[in-house]
Formats: sequence, structure tokens, C-alpha cells
Amino acid sequence: MTAGALKERVSFAVRNEQDDGYGNTVAGWIEQFQDAAEFIHMRGGEAVISARLENRHPQVIRVRASAATRRVTADWRITDTRTGTEYAIRDVTRSTENKSIDFLCERGVVA
Repeated sequence: MTAGALKERVSFAVRNEQDDGYGNTVAGWIEQFQDAAEFIHMRGGEAVISARLENRHPQVIRVRASAATRRVTADWRITDTRTGTEYAIRDVTRSTENKSIDFLCERGVVA
């Protein structure tokens, strides 16, 4: 992975649930950090085509491995800081050299 491939900027957020004082749970997202990223659009395959027909857009978001990015799990959310598009993380895969992390994400679904 070259530095030139990391053209995008994304933010990582974790879900926060709090009691509102009346016995109800209020949920929100709290941004943890931002990082440079590469967007890899999924092509072909029956599952990918089916997802696009349902207005879900699966893709891989690749970032450099760091202490911050290694903490991210499928419970987090990624947001494209340029467009504001939110992605639900479906899977986290670390490279064999431990230099990058791939997040399999979907746009257009509830996180």
C-alpha cells in the first residue's frame, strides 16, 4: 500500500448509550479519531450485485494499521468526512504483514 492510495479521509465513531434520567436509553455516536483511507469498490459477484439492487453499497475501506485503528471492531461506524456518508462495518481484516487493516463496510444500512 502506497501513501498515494490513501486519498480519502474518514472518521471512526463508537456507539454511546446513556440513560436520559427517565429510564430511557439514548444512543448516539462519538467520534474517536480520523485517518487517511483508501476506498476499494467491490465488483461483480452475486452478493454484491444483489446488495446494490437493494441500495446497499458494499466496499472495503483500507487504512494503515496503528494503535487506534487496531481497536476498531464491527460495532463501530466509519464516516467519509468529505461527503458525510456513513458506513456500517461488517468485518475487520488485518493484513498478513500487519501494515494495513481492511474494513468491509456497507452504506445504506443501519449500523
